[in-house]
Amino acid sequence: MKALKHLNKYFWKYRYRFILGLIFIFTSNVFGLYPPIYIGEVLNLISESLVQNNSSENTIQSILKGELAYYAFLVLLFAIGRGLFMFFMRQTLIVMSRMIEFDLKNEIYYHYQKLSISFYKRNKTGDLMNRISDDVSKVRMYLGPAILYSTNLIISIALIVPKMISVSPKLTLFALSPLPILVVAIYKVSSLMNTKSEIVQRQLSKLSSISQETFSGIRVIKSYTQEDFANAQFMDAAEDYKTKNLDLVKVNALFFPLMILLIGFSTLFTIYIGGLEAIAGNIQIGDIATFVIYVNMLTWPVASLGWVTSIVQRAAASQKRINEFLDEVPEILSPTTESFSISGDVCFNNVSFVYSDTGIRALNKLSFHLKEGQTLGVIGKIGSGKSTLAELLCRINDPIDGEIKIGSEVINKVNLNDLRSAIGYVPQESFLFSDTIYNNIAFGTKNASKQDVITASKSAGIYNNIMQFKDQFNTLVGERGVTLSGGQKQRISIARALIRNPKLMLFDDCLSAVDTETEELILQNIKSESAHKTTIIISHRASSLKHADKIIVLDAGAILEQGSPQELLDSDGEYATIYKKQLAENQN
Repeated sequence: MKALKHLNKYFWKYRYRFILGLIFIFTSNVFGLYPPIYIGEVLNLISESLVQNNSSENTIQSILKGELAYYAFLVLLFAIGRGLFMFFMRQTLIVMSRMIEFDLKNEIYYHYQKLSISFYKRNKTGDLMNRISDDVSKVRMYLGPAILYSTNLIISIALIVPKMISVSPKLTLFALSPLPILVVAIYKVSSLMNTKSEIVQRQLSKLSSISQETFSGIRVIKSYTQEDFANAQFMDAAEDYKTKNLDLVKVNALFFPLMILLIGFSTLFTIYIGGLEAIAGNIQIGDIATFVIYVNMLTWPVASLGWVTSIVQRAAASQKRINEFLDEVPEILSPTTESFSISGDVCFNNVSFVYSDTGIRALNKLSFHLKEGQTLGVIGKIGSGKSTLAELLCRINDPIDGEIKIGSEVINKVNLNDLRSAIGYVPQESFLFSDTIYNNIAFGTKNASKQDVITASKSAGIYNNIMQFKDQFNTLVGERGVTLSGGQKQRISIARALIRNPKLMLFDDCLSAVDTETEELILQNIKSESAHKTTIIISHRASSLKHADKIIVLDAGAILEQGSPQELLDSDGEYATIYKKQLAENQN
């Protein structure tokens, strides 16, 4: 239950709605308390009229009709009142649970966005989604139904049982004796159902994963003619899901028959013992009917106790899982909320970085100085630290040693949002949202006009391709841009960066999937766009860096050589070797 303490702040937030809900539960139970008494009174009147011989039959019928009409009106009135307040209690408590569910999901989602990239490397996307969806849903069952039914049980017992005892303690004992057994039995069945439900959910997740992976990789499956294999894999998982689901259904089938059986015992004891007590003159005939109705009124609240216990257990387990992520502290935090203007030179001073999860040293005492308005080219082998350099500049990670400056300020001392907003970053992996091309380009801007989107697309060399599509800029790109080629996705990513008109442009190997002619066009456009901006172009292709003012060649996280493109070619070092090799490959 300690994990559920996290929800106390939401109970306090909605305290007036919560208190009002409890009042409605109490009022609803008060309205339900008296109709059984009235029904008992009617039966007592009928019983008494049958044994009266001193009045005419017409007189008796006249009196009975009047009494019956009076009690029928009261029963109807109280039934309407109870139904009305039951509606009110659900509108307060169940709606409150939905509001808290909404707040909790937003809290988790907001916290997810604050967490560092390393968090996402440690955890699977499916697990993140499961905690914000399935786990929150289980917590909501505690916030709504569990609280509602448990409170209803306490109030029902507090109101009904004293009434029953006041009539006949002996009959009360026999009438309620099967109910504790009912609680234990339903708890056991519910626990078994929960266990099997979790098994079914895990298998459903597996089935969903197979489906998602199949559809995402449909091109590969078709290329390798593995449709039959994919179908067989899905059918095996589906068959397993069906078997596990049938096991759950079999257990579920025990629930209501067991409840009805034990309710039947309560009713049987009430009628039998009540009959004996009535014959002995200890109670009236109508009291038996009142007891039967009261027992049935208590049955579901008592039966729900086992179900509620199970709900609370599951909610506590789910909230514990949620708290594990909510307790995660972001590794990258903004040190200030003060606004900061990003401008000036970019300087790396003895910067080192080691990935904590692998222990790989990506950068080793890296130092370079890039003047404002210049273009820096970065080249090197795979694993030389090129992308790490870009991540450190955007503060996706922080160096373990050394410092990075923009102008005169160290970047980990300036406003993080201002820093990232001033950088037009095109990552190595071009990610597009399942939306239109227009919205993907305009992403990250607040007031981009259609002309801005068109201009950015032209600068990125993608405009002509877009205009060839049937829906042009309104073309849906599909999940992760599946309907587009690799080069098209890269160029849309570039347009998305250019439209922001950033002060620092950072391109991380974002031209690898385009041909040399398109690459040259884009580089020329970037050069004209970046005339007064600081630009860093990371690439494994030497041709992408020919317009750079300065190039650094990385090897094992350190600078192997640096200089202008012509200086590096003249020195006949690593850059010259890469350039000549790639030039020969292009000519062939």
